[in-house]
Amino acid sequence: MDIAILGTGLMPFGRHDGVTPIEMGVTAAHAALDDAGLGWNDVQLAFAGSLEVLQPDTMIRHMGLTGIPFTTLYNGCATGGNLLLSAANAITAGAGDIAIAIGMDKHPRGAFSVGDTLESIGLGQWYGETGLALNPQYFAMKTLRYMHDHGITEDCLHRTAVKAFHNGSLTDHAWRRKAIPYEEIAKASMVCDPLRKFHFCSPSEGAAAVVLCRTDVARRYTSTPVLLRADVFRTRLYGSFETLSPSMPVKHAPSPSVQASRAAFEMAGVGPEDIDVAQVQDTEVGHEIMHLAECGFCKDGEQEALVRDGETALGGRIPVNTDGGLLANGEPIGASGLRQVHEVCLQLRGRAGRHQVPGNPKTGLTHVYGFPGVSCVTVLSV
Repeated sequence: MDIAILGTGLMPFGRHDGVTPIEMGVTAAHAALDDAGLGWNDVQLAFAGSLEVLQPDTMIRHMGLTGIPFTTLYNGCATGGNLLLSAANAITAGAGDIAIAIGMDKHPRGAFSVGDTLESIGLGQWYGETGLALNPQYFAMKTLRYMHDHGITEDCLHRTAVKAFHNGSLTDHAWRRKAIPYEEIAKASMVCDPLRKFHFCSPSEGAAAVVLCRTDVARRYTSTPVLLRADVFRTRLYGSFETLSPSMPVKHAPSPSVQASRAAFEMAGVGPEDIDVAQVQDTEVGHEIMHLAECGFCKDGEQEALVRDGETALGGRIPVNTDGGLLANGEPIGASGLRQVHEVCLQLRGRAGRHQVPGNPKTGLTHVYGFPGVSCVTVLSV
């Protein structure tokens, strides 16, 4: 892809009482434009996504009524990745030279809800009545099965959470900035076996934005753009076992995360061994562990040693979720994927401060995954 990222911006995730999601989106957009050295009048295309906001494009009344096309979309937790992809595709198609992608959300406290009826997501009421529509319970069952099949222990779950909160404690814009010791995580109250209190992320509030353009245009504004080497979005195959699946497949098929990561590596001309820093979906610790294998960083079951030996820590072979991921930042769904891009860009530019990965990372990966079985993977480099 002949696309570069000029700037990124964030409305830090957490709780912002009295601030609307639209206002958070505006804050993130202005931050990204400031980082790029541009103004709103320079933007020719805009894309925004949110679960809670019906029409996020209404934010233009705060940004400026410049008449540009402003597209909205929603793809669950993969929204941010698909916003970036849609903006890049529009530039590639010649619709404009400079675009902005903006994600925003403001979720209430507690577990994510699918609402009073399951008809809008293609499932019968029986699914909710048996408790399967409650995310913690579903994630726990999927994690427990994976642990059984591949020899992953609770120790691996605890260590993954320890890493997340340690990284969050070093990240100035993280929501959870307190390191939590192993013993406290291991003894925390059980939510859904085997997942405990500190194994989950929390719904949160926030926004993220990314300004991107053609690579030749980027040279007018910066000598060191971050290149978007690949951005791939995939949906599930028949036989893959995904979030809110109503049954177990008889014949297994690779997940959309496997499809998206393989295609992204091929598009970028690199492999998992070339990635210096990664962000993977960690709605809870089980998914981070599973996604390490699905994105090609190890084989199923090798996560046990990978995590135990500190290979996913800031100074490890493949630093993962360097800002604390969703565990330390929470998840405003529409903004989540663009927060990952923001973090990897900070790392590749050497601007991550106390949580900077050593060794001048040159290539990074972001991965998002969500209901009902969608994934988006990007490869970035400097």
